[in-house]
Amino acid sequence: MDSYNTTKQKNWKNSLLYLTFIVAILHLIHQSHFSRKLIIGNEKVHIKKNPQLPLRFRSDGTFKILQVADMHYGSGTITRCRDVLASEFEFCSDLNTTMFLKRIIQAETPDFIAFTDNIFGSSAPDAAESLFEAFGPAMESGLPWAAILGNHDQESTMNREELMSLISHMDYSVSQINPLADSLTDSAKIDGFGNYNLRVYGAPGSILANSSVLNLFFLDSGDRAVYQGIRTYGWIKDSQLQWMRRVSHELQGQEQDPLHPTPPALAFFHIPIPEVRQLFYKEIVGRFQEGVACSRVNSPVLQTFVSMGDVKAVFIGHDHKNDFCGNLDGIWFCYGGGFGYHGYGKVGWPRRARIILAELQKGKMSWTSVQRIMTWKRLDDEKLSKIDEQILWNR
Repeated sequence: MDSYNTTKQKNWKNSLLYLTFIVAILHLIHQSHFSRKLIIGNEKVHIKKNPQLPLRFRSDGTFKILQVADMHYGSGTITRCRDVLASEFEFCSDLNTTMFLKRIIQAETPDFIAFTDNIFGSSAPDAAESLFEAFGPAMESGLPWAAILGNHDQESTMNREELMSLISHMDYSVSQINPLADSLTDSAKIDGFGNYNLRVYGAPGSILANSSVLNLFFLDSGDRAVYQGIRTYGWIKDSQLQWMRRVSHELQGQEQDPLHPTPPALAFFHIPIPEVRQLFYKEIVGRFQEGVACSRVNSPVLQTFVSMGDVKAVFIGHDHKNDFCGNLDGIWFCYGGGFGYHGYGKVGWPRRARIILAELQKGKMSWTSVQRIMTWKRLDDEKLSKIDEQILWNR
């Protein structure tokens, strides 16, 4: 009997030890496979944090976009500011850009952030490190964000494809290198890196909650190129316009319901098209303070947008001292205005950001399609002053 009890007690202890061992193994597996950081060899591997998708209007029927144009981020505290007051220069660096971004996110509480031109390659010895610092406030906010490249991003240690690949894998980024699997044929032929479309769905619980009601197009306008033996800025190529036209046609073909008219679209790219020069002689909202630095090649971007019919506004950058919106053939072209302190600007003229607000129409029972698109700018002054509010499109 004693022998039996002793054996039974040993078996119980062995079972308890075995159970403890299994629990410990499961805990280690959970920590290694489901935590945000893994260890492979001696390296910590970060798993991307994804935003809540799809992009969607709020329950109050609004969707707000923050455009950050021309950050020109360098190397943090050692990168000096340009075109600021003498009294500001000594303590001014990339950290002023970071602080502005944090302030504007907190003040405007956007639903989405669009970056156009990000790091200043010649001032960024490590492109990856500069990108992480530049986009840091966006990642910390947990907001979905996307970026397209400007003409300076590739001047450091990574080419344009590598840059977009890294950006697409950063926390909460919804950026894409190029069109996804359903457009592989185009992706193999399309020029540039950073051509993609994002759909914004209707308000939760509304009759259009499962339908895209606003489309965002992102295009790579390139950097520098040689055309007919002359060096010039990049431009949007025919392959990109063909892809965009096809996507637009597919989206419009899907929307035949009278309660769901064709969703409006917005486009984002960096280098302005030559036609923007015409706005010097037209009525604008904002300031036209420098010449339009565009390509010598005039590709049919404007004609394509007009023929598509859904693009209502285009948001650009590149010319930091321009912050105006002007209308070309029924489509608004809006500069973001220089955001970053390492980019050139105008002494005494505050850095600025553009806000875009889309509002849904209220039906009898729920929110329906987009009714209005507005925009304004915020200045990096003491009060984050709001200026130049205007309606871009009204159904």
